Amino acid sequence: MNKLNRTQLLPDRPGIPPMAPMPEPEVVDPAALAAAYRQGDIDLICVLGPTASGKTRYAVQLARQMGHAEILSADSRQVYVGMDIGTGKDLREYGEVPYHLIDLVPAGTKYNIYQYQKAFADAYAAVRASEAIPILCGGSGLYIEAVTRAYKFEKENGLPASALPGNVYYIGTLVSREERVARIDRRLEERLQEGLVEEVRGLMETVSAQDLIYYGLEYKFVTQYLLGELSYDDMVIALGNAIHQFAKRQMTWFRGMERDGIRIHWLRP
Repeated sequence: MNKLNRTQLLPDRPGIPPMAPMPEPEVVDPAALAAAYRQGDIDLICVLGPTASGKTRYAVQLARQMGHAEILSADSRQVYVGMDIGTGKDLREYGEVPYHLIDLVPAGTKYNIYQYQKAFADAYAAVRASEAIPILCGGSGLYIEAVTRAYKFEKENGLPASALPGNVYYIGTLVSREERVARIDRRLEERLQEGLVEEVRGLMETVSAQDLIYYGLEYKFVTQYLLGELSYDDMVIALGNAIHQFAKRQMTWFRGMERDGIRIHWLRP
């Protein structure tokens, strides 16, 4: 497999806006955070961040440091069974830490935000009932806000606010621009080596190409490659650029949350 051409994947290429200045990193005390939860000052910890920022690894580490804690995923594509490599489930990373809201529906299903909100409410209630500390972890900003800000939906009434957390402590994972670029490139290489193309080829046996393209990023571009619409090298370059653009949009969303009054404690994991 050809190595990625990092000069072709840098976010300063045309069409990829440069990143805004990074927030100043803070330090979070896991013991103090656990105490705040036990005292009722907060009712959910949310670890968010752009792709390749180390949020899952940090959330697992935090869960271990806090003692009895469980993780709820906020990833819009990890809900699909069989979409493992492309969504970066990395389930081994959780180890003994229980996790929820992964592998909920078959690939090919159109899973919507209201379904996620309800699934979260059920999992959140179960974690609380077990006296574990709930940690929401993910990079899907809409999913995060749907459950931490009790979104209502025009066509689907949504859940009562009482079913969702009301006092959330947000933690954001920071890496430098250069490090994130390198991580994204390296992770894409690893996923291709781990069998990303083979995963998508297998999914195409039961899931339409149109649905796979709808899921975006890895599934879109690898499907286009398998359909003969892109060469392998063009697929890798286009996919790498799309992931960089996606990471930029994620950070834009999170900074927008801050402008709306959400306090995010940014740290270097």
